[in-house]
Amino acid sequence: MVQAIININEHTNRILNIVKAKYDLNDKSSAIDLMAMQYEEEILDSELKPEYIEKARKINQQKAIDVGNVENLRDRLGL
Repeated sequence: MVQAIININEHTNRILNIVKAKYDLNDKSSAIDLMAMQYEEEILDSELKPEYIEKARKINQQKAIDVGNVENLRDRLGL
């Protein structure tokens, strides 16, 4: 187990207290552990979400637009 001294603001402290109470945890370290696990599952999960896969499939099915060169692209975008 790693020990760390951290500085948190008052709002973060309140959030930790809420998480601690909601999940009946013993201390704020447990609340931080729980939040880290939830963050990992939601944000760092390597699997692609079904919504993203569906969106990528729809984009793949679209017809490509040939703009030729950079100048044509700039003209098309009005730059």
